[in-house]
Amino acid sequence: MPSFDELLVSIGDFGPYQKKICLLCCIPGALFAFVYVGIVFIGRTPGHWCRDPAAERVLEACGWSGEELKERIVPRSAAGSFSSCQRFDVDWNSTEVGCIPPEDGLSTFNTTPLVPCHDGWHFEKSLSTIVSEFELVCDNAWQADLNQAFLNVGLLLGAVVIGYGADRYGRKLSFLISVFGLGVSGIAMIFSSNYAVLLAIRVIQGVFGKGTWMSSYVLVTEIVGTNHRRLVGIVAQVFFTIGVISLPGIAYFISSWKMLQFILTFPCFLLLVYYWLIPESPRWLLSMNKMAEAMETIKHIAKKNSKPVPKEYIEMELLEPASEKDLSNSSSPLEVFRTPQMRKITLILMYSWFTSSVVYQGLILRTGIIQGNLYLEFFLSGVVELPSALLFYLTVDRFGRRVPLALSNIIGGLSCLAATVTPEDIHWLRTVVAVIGRLGITLGFEIIYLISAELYPTSLRNLGVSISSSLSDVGGIAAPFLLFRLASFWTELPMLLYGVMCLIYGALVFLLPETKGTELPETTDDIKALS
Repeated sequence: MPSFDELLVSIGDFGPYQKKICLLCCIPGALFAFVYVGIVFIGRTPGHWCRDPAAERVLEACGWSGEELKERIVPRSAAGSFSSCQRFDVDWNSTEVGCIPPEDGLSTFNTTPLVPCHDGWHFEKSLSTIVSEFELVCDNAWQADLNQAFLNVGLLLGAVVIGYGADRYGRKLSFLISVFGLGVSGIAMIFSSNYAVLLAIRVIQGVFGKGTWMSSYVLVTEIVGTNHRRLVGIVAQVFFTIGVISLPGIAYFISSWKMLQFILTFPCFLLLVYYWLIPESPRWLLSMNKMAEAMETIKHIAKKNSKPVPKEYIEMELLEPASEKDLSNSSSPLEVFRTPQMRKITLILMYSWFTSSVVYQGLILRTGIIQGNLYLEFFLSGVVELPSALLFYLTVDRFGRRVPLALSNIIGGLSCLAATVTPEDIHWLRTVVAVIGRLGITLGFEIIYLISAELYPTSLRNLGVSISSSLSDVGGIAAPFLLFRLASFWTELPMLLYGVMCLIYGALVFLLPETKGTELPETTDDIKALS
């Protein structure tokens, strides 16, 4: 019986139509990058110091400037910088200090007790962020860390909720709902009345953010031929990196977090035109026994590629009609664990996604390629990832999926272990080791995107990718805690953990089936046939 992949070759497996759809479906990757890493800029902590309402009332009477007021109410550290979380405990209503010159004021308060910032803070006026908006500093600083954690909770929920919807109701519908929800939730952040409301919106944003990326990526992998899925993976990663690289350039010119959030969110509404530009996945339509709709889409693809649809394909069924039992089972998350082969694949992929996320984010937090300039550091950290796209292109079809995936993580793991014994005074060597590790982990991340989509049947592909990749969100939550808690015992202990995790990852990869040159599986029986 002919398969969809055989038909795809006849009508063009990567013709002009697929190239257009590939471009359109990879653009959302840049918007997902804005959601995923945008907190670095909209949630950064500006300079701040304590407010003292009583002292501010004296300011006008004495004719002080804001800087002179700061000199009188804020103590300095031994290094000469102003304290961010303490002020002098002075009763301005009864003090005899009066309007003394600033240089005398410093000596006057040298022995004055210090108190926390009970009355709030002054923030640098040149920068407005979520932190300054809701005063998430000093004793409240831990609340700022919840922002990204709540986003990851949303990503986890989105993996299940949108994954179910995409496999049950279609990739296109799930994408359109997700991108609209992402836009609405992004705008709603701007109007949050308090921080609790903003955190709730971040969960919603995570749900729709995951759905936007996931639905579009799975759709495009299902309408291109076997030999071109590699290129789709490269383009998807490049667009994510473009989002990372462009973000600091946008943020550099916008000092208000609300305006930045609006600019990063508005393109979501533009993507609603995809209703007229992208098709439903014909592979999904066939798996759901929607033969008439599938053939209409196939004819449309053939027409755009200037290819005829062979008569023998029109006259016969392309796939076994899905039974009602199959259709109901396909919506259950437990299906990805039902058979021993599917269970093994899913568990290995879950560990792979978790390890990739923990090590990738841990290396970003730890390395600090460029110090002192946030915009330049962030830009260069994205540029470092670009060579991995070339390595991905040169390896996955020549050597298969398993060998490059295993070697990239083994090399990354060995680099992490090498970092624990590299002398601190040889800075260039430590930087080289860190960059090699970063490239290895990034390359592994790109391959795991591709292989995850190739190891699930069509009826479970969106759900399978969603469930396995959801462990990357768990890893994103765990990464900073693992890094900072372990580093408190020994600075290199996190690197030791990363190295061991990556070596285990590299070994487990060899237990997965090789998918190089294979057609996308349509049923669980096709998965069993993979060796």
